[in-house]
Amino acid sequence: MDQSSNNVVGVDNTFRKKFDKEEYLQRAREREEKEADGRKSKSRGPPVQRKPLKPRDYQVDLESRLGKTQVVTPIAPLSQQAGYYCPVCECVVKDSANYLDHINGKKHQRALGMSMRVERSSLEQVQQRFEASKKRKDTGSFTVQDFEERLLKQQQEEEERKRQRREKKKEKKKEKAAEEKPEIDPEVATMMGFGGFGTSKK
Repeated sequence: MDQSSNNVVGVDNTFRKKFDKEEYLQRAREREEKEADGRKSKSRGPPVQRKPLKPRDYQVDLESRLGKTQVVTPIAPLSQQAGYYCPVCECVVKDSANYLDHINGKKHQRALGMSMRVERSSLEQVQQRFEASKKRKDTGSFTVQDFEERLLKQQQEEEERKRQRREKKKEKKKEKAAEEKPEIDPEVATMMGFGGFGTSKK
């Protein structure tokens, strides 16, 4: 029994890959060194200083192409494709909401050379702004009498509009009545026996 168990042919496991731990540890160290060198090379340059965020000095045009039809081909340049084209980022956005999100977003502002931080105002700038708004209020001083005059003028304009609407309605009714009234020759009507249908009211 013992001899038969010794003569049993075992499974050949020589095809399995044997891992050399030292070799793989060396590879891992080399990879980490390369990654560290890559990080160092990226961080070698000085950090980019961007201007603070500024308000737009132009009006965003969302309605110039509204209601117009345009033939769009796949080979047309980006600026002539359907949607809103951003020349700074060279991309096309399909609708106005996404276009506004894009031009207010971080990627677009970075392309313009601005950070997403707003410049802090100094005390003098705030005081100047208050003075300017006070002057604006003083030049356009608004009294109760001015308000009453404006209100009266608006009421008169509204009454005039209502009167014009009423007159237009009356004219339309007259035109309809004239169109509906049949134009029959009186001689023909009497011959056919229709003479008694008309009313004497006027």
